[in-house]
Amino acid sequence: MRDFANGRVLNCQDRKDKLMSMNNTPAGERVHIGFFGRRNAGKSSLLNAVTGQELAVVSPVEGTTTDPVYKAMELLPLGPVMLIDTPGFDDEGTLGKLRVKKTRQVLEKTDIAVLVAEAAKGLSACDEELIALFKEREIPYLIVLTKSDQSGDADRDGSADRQVGERRKEAEHRDKIAGVIYVSAATGAGIHELKERLAAMLPDKEERHLAADLVKPLDAVVLVVPIDSAAPKGRLILPQQQAIRDLLEAGAVPVVTRETYLAQTLAKLSERPALVITDSQAFEEVAQVVPQEIPLTSFSILMARYKGFLKLAIEGAGAIDSLQDGDRVLIAEGCTHHRQCDDIGTVKIPRFLKKYTGKDLVIETSSGTGFPEDLTSYALIIHCGGCMLNEREVLRRMRFAGGQGVPVTNYGIAIAKMKGILTRSIAGALLPS
Repeated sequence: MRDFANGRVLNCQDRKDKLMSMNNTPAGERVHIGFFGRRNAGKSSLLNAVTGQELAVVSPVEGTTTDPVYKAMELLPLGPVMLIDTPGFDDEGTLGKLRVKKTRQVLEKTDIAVLVAEAAKGLSACDEELIALFKEREIPYLIVLTKSDQSGDADRDGSADRQVGERRKEAEHRDKIAGVIYVSAATGAGIHELKERLAAMLPDKEERHLAADLVKPLDAVVLVVPIDSAAPKGRLILPQQQAIRDLLEAGAVPVVTRETYLAQTLAKLSERPALVITDSQAFEEVAQVVPQEIPLTSFSILMARYKGFLKLAIEGAGAIDSLQDGDRVLIAEGCTHHRQCDDIGTVKIPRFLKKYTGKDLVIETSSGTGFPEDLTSYALIIHCGGCMLNEREVLRRMRFAGGQGVPVTNYGIAIAKMKGILTRSIAGALLPS
């Protein structure tokens, strides 16, 4: 097994560690690869061939794929990915329009796009529309011509091939196109090359950390995790897990405690912790216990920093002071989960807002992919940390709100603002350079 990031051959232990790391990679940290095209172009067959599994239903009947199909897997040599099979973009009728809408939603979270077309037919107006959408969203894409085993050698020199060749030549200097490749899901021809080509398209990203760059090896970091009626039974939520793992990899010493035992925990430490990270809902209680000289922040604020929208969220929090009676506030979450009796998004933040502002606000909520397209009626959007969304979708939502002139912030920053500890919680090294 080769480590493509470092160009070295992995030994048995390295291989085991790397595969375990990929298996544990959350959805929001995986490269999202979307398969797009017309109905019956061979998208589902191609996805099955790439994964080596019968994940998607395959049928000669047009419109077999009615909803996006997601598969998180380790696709070597790419690593941890999220593969997405989409309904045909040329679907028709009332239901067809809904399916196309679902496909458009997938575009907003796609890191790499695979445009699938039949080799014998070339690119249609529908395919050209998809290419335009890739370009508009600056999504790197690859054109895959399927069913090459059915087209015959003569078609390789025909109009379809020339058309795609012209598209590639036109796009060479202005599109993020990685080329054109012929494949056959039936025979497996071109599948290995497709994987290699996709691996070369991985976005170049600078190494980022949730918290590790804020501390040194052997620094103690206290993580405050409330265990109340809204806490998931028997597990930690994803940002808490990610913070612990990130700190361990940095050689720091994470100490996890509940807010009710925070004072005793600090007293037991032989030296002052380098940082305290708390769940946002316990910000007020924790700030009263932690001395001012100890840096304090929240998992949600660190997630905003990690996802790249901390400055925007800080600016958006200022809109809380301008809220008036009757203003609509959207509280948005990137995931869907069973609501508990004291849920932070639907219960606690609305309560904090109404107490802080003293205004009669209209609070609305959204979750999962249900983020509204028209945001103009809202005076403010308060988003979750976005741990279950990939960076592209999180930033798309932020830009979407900004483009409509709607301020946006997130849970941790909004709560810190309302509790009077925003300056402290974002101070020093927590601010992006």
